[in-house]
Amino acid sequence: MKQIIKMLNQIKGITQTGLAYSKDPYDIERYKELEVIAKNLILQLTNLDIEKINLIFSAEEGYATPKTDIRCVVFNTNNQLLLVKEKSENRWALPGGWADIGLSPSEVAVKEAKEETGLKVNPSKVLAIMDKFKHNHAPEFSYIYKIFIKCEIIGGELCTGLETSEVGFFNLEQIKNLDLSTRRNTLEQIEMMFDYQNKPNKPIYFD
Repeated sequence: MKQIIKMLNQIKGITQTGLAYSKDPYDIERYKELEVIAKNLILQLTNLDIEKINLIFSAEEGYATPKTDIRCVVFNTNNQLLLVKEKSENRWALPGGWADIGLSPSEVAVKEAKEETGLKVNPSKVLAIMDKFKHNHAPEFSYIYKIFIKCEIIGGELCTGLETSEVGFFNLEQIKNLDLSTRRNTLEQIEMMFDYQNKPNKPIYFD
């Protein structure tokens, strides 16, 4: 199923790019037909309704590029990792979210950490850049790059935000017993973040 969704994402990207740049009316018609086929396949393979599918296809214009998800990696002095429980899913994840237009990756990390945890952080290092489809995430109809950024606490007070119901610091053994939001981060990725904490000179991971 994951491979099928990846191919449908590629078809979505081809139709989006084709409709953005094609001038020939016959080519435009073919790209529109291909888009309808892709939508019908998604409708048959998932529990998404046609309104949601249309929204996914209309969300972007122009040349199709991956979306970017920023995740903040924040440890305390006890070598515990900061996690938040997302209200939307009631599961635990590293603080973070979609990259915002007008903000750099480090600025997004600062904003997300403050909004979700109440803490002021200083981004210090990119730890990993991952292609979501190459890791053990549930498939979805967006092609996503994930950037994990190490951040140091410089102020603020730990508290929940509009999107979080709980926040806290956990060691790895505690995290293994939490219900993780695998849409946002996998246990393997969190284990990698602990490894970076224990090996500060470890090279940046990238796909």
